[in-house]
Amino acid sequence: MPPGEPGVPAPPQGPGVAPPFAAPPTEGGRARLWLGLGVGALAVLLCCGGGGAAVVGLAVSNVQAVEEQGRAVTDDYYQALVAKDWSKAYDQLCDDARRRESRREFEQRVATEPQVSGYRVGEVDTTTLTVPVDVTLAGGKREAQTVTLAPDQQTGGMEVCGVS
Repeated sequence: MPPGEPGVPAPPQGPGVAPPFAAPPTEGGRARLWLGLGVGALAVLLCCGGGGAAVVGLAVSNVQAVEEQGRAVTDDYYQALVAKDWSKAYDQLCDDARRRESRREFEQRVATEPQVSGYRVGEVDTTTLTVPVDVTLAGGKREAQTVTLAPDQQTGGMEVCGVS
C-alpha cells in the first residue's frame, strides 16, 4: 500500500521531528510492578514463615517427647518398686545415680525402706526436669515425692536421677 492511503502511517519526517508520543506507554506498568512485588513478598513470607513454623513445631514436639518419656520412666520406676523388683527399678536410674550407689547397695537400701504400695505420677516440669509423685506406702501412709530426671547421654531418653 502506498503512503497516504487510509490505515498506513506516513513515514517520519527528517531529523529533529518530534515522535508521535513523548514517552513510552505505561498502560498497566505500575499494576504489574506492584503485582510482582506482592508475589515476591508472599514468596519470602512463605519461606521465612514456613521455617519459623517448623522451628516452633520442632520445639513443641521436643517438649512433648520429654514429658512423655519423663512420665513413662517415672511410671516404670514406681511399678518396679511396687512389684519389689529392685533390679528393674535400678535399671531406670541415670549413670550419675549408679555411680553414687551400686546395684547391691540400692537393692539393700530400698528393701529396708517403707514399701511403696501405690502411686500417682504428676505432670513433668520440663524446665526443671522434675516429676511430682503422690506415693502410698505400705500401711496407708501417703507422701509426696519429687523425681529428678536426666537425659541419657547414649539413647537421649529420660532416666530417674534422684528421688526426694
